[in-house]
Amino acid sequence: MLARGLRSSLYLSMKHYPPHRSLNATRPAKYFSSVHTISNPTPRFHRFSGLQVALSVLISASLGFGTAVYLTDSPYLKSETPQFGSSDDIQNAISDLKKIFGAGSKVSTDPDDLHDHGFSANDHHPGMRHSVVVYPESTEDVVKIVNIATKYRVPITAYSGATSLEGHYRGHSTGGICVDMGNMDHIIEINEKDGDLVCQPGVRWMDINETLREKGIPLFFPIDPAPGATIGGMLSTGCSGTNAVRYGTAKGEWFLNVTVVLPSGEVIKTRQRSRKSSAGFDTTKLFIGAEGTLGIITEVTIRLAPVLPTTVAVVHFPNVQKATEAVMDVMQAGVGIQCVELVDDVFMSAINKFGMSKKVYPEKDSLFFKFQGPATIGSASPSASASLRETAEIVKKITEKHGGTGFRLARDANEADELWADRKNAHYAGLALVDGSKGWPTDVCVPVSKLPQLVYETKQDIKNAGLVSTIVGHVGDGNFHALILFKTDEEMERAKELVHRMVKRAIALDGTCTGEHGVGIGKKEYLIGELGEGTVQLMKTIKKTIDPLGIFNPGKLYPDDVTSSTQKTSKE
Repeated sequence: MLARGLRSSLYLSMKHYPPHRSLNATRPAKYFSSVHTISNPTPRFHRFSGLQVALSVLISASLGFGTAVYLTDSPYLKSETPQFGSSDDIQNAISDLKKIFGAGSKVSTDPDDLHDHGFSANDHHPGMRHSVVVYPESTEDVVKIVNIATKYRVPITAYSGATSLEGHYRGHSTGGICVDMGNMDHIIEINEKDGDLVCQPGVRWMDINETLREKGIPLFFPIDPAPGATIGGMLSTGCSGTNAVRYGTAKGEWFLNVTVVLPSGEVIKTRQRSRKSSAGFDTTKLFIGAEGTLGIITEVTIRLAPVLPTTVAVVHFPNVQKATEAVMDVMQAGVGIQCVELVDDVFMSAINKFGMSKKVYPEKDSLFFKFQGPATIGSASPSASASLRETAEIVKKITEKHGGTGFRLARDANEADELWADRKNAHYAGLALVDGSKGWPTDVCVPVSKLPQLVYETKQDIKNAGLVSTIVGHVGDGNFHALILFKTDEEMERAKELVHRMVKRAIALDGTCTGEHGVGIGKKEYLIGELGEGTVQLMKTIKKTIDPLGIFNPGKLYPDDVTSSTQKTSKE
């Protein structure tokens, strides 16, 4: 299989980079693959770089022969824009789907269903309906859907928890197939002794942790984005959450392997279940953060962590600079920190009015800590753990040195839960600040030492724009979120421009346009400014090699091809 893939890729590379003087020479139709019928058997060849040729060889070889032969019939590789099927092709695809799956609950063209899968109340990017929604129940079902999409060159988009904030699951303007993974939400296998779990992509991370608790298994999955997020979506956006300062992000080693249906219809499993491997490329990571543009995930093995006692504390500061300096010293002290969250004075005002605990906080820039440590035998509550008490004392002294006041450590587990619920209720408490408002949520990330400057300049910008916004930051890793409130279309435009300027500042400070929300359609215009043209071109080359028809979640992640005079970068 590997040898055949290499031969096919090498032949393909030679076809696009021929040894003849005339690079525009055409070849007879017999040289083209007969796997798919192409409309123009003698197209003008496009000259690929050596890097593109090498990638064609390496990726096709590692992902299999199916990709290699599929690649030979791609108009996408010969032009910058994918050529999708017509409206008749879409109707034929829907007809085929109904023949295979029946006209019942697995295939839907109900207008409400199409709307719900192409629009979102969580963000304000343009919505777009799909042509049909399909509900697979197995990897085999997904293969059938992908083969139909390929046959008619119809865009295909995976959909799961619908918690994304950058328009990841919007439909395409030509129409397309939405693959709702909601029925593939089962835990397949729990390997307690190995500390891992095998599941389908539609299962929610919170349901996994609840199942482990119910079974009395002292393990949990520590990546914690929005409550409704599913494993497939979390992997595909490279997400993280409040636990990232201790456990890292989805781009760490938390996803051991994935089973993926490629655009060719081939099914691959990226590696075995062993905790580590140095066998070849880490192809699992190829799909982490790819946002469904390279394949559809149908099974995942995730790594679990031991459940340790925790407790919560909150402390207040005169400004963000002092709070951030305190965090840097705390992190250098090596104490057990699971989470450390920066919230601004506007946020503290919001939770005083609409918080879960009904406590009254000073309306100052503040830090919420979640401490973690080993249990003390016979302790009555988590906060009674000697390790947690010691951590709290060290953190209290450090924060006081930086002007921190009102240090409050939870008395017991119930109070810890209440304090942390106030932090986790940020979105809804923030929305309640302006009656009848909507919120534009966004995130950026910078080196921790640059966070005070970024937050200060952003707060000044928000004030000058005449808008209200809360700011919440995962300060331990330099990631912060803003929820910019607006009521009118004109205010929404101001909010959009605020986000643009925030991203430019972050990139100028050696940061990123998104720490954990992903790119989607909302942030793709910034990738060249952040990553550089060479890196973005490498991403596009990988995309074109694996998905030569360009049908997998088109319009997301990869920047549109524009002239240098119109490209937005951090230097504007």
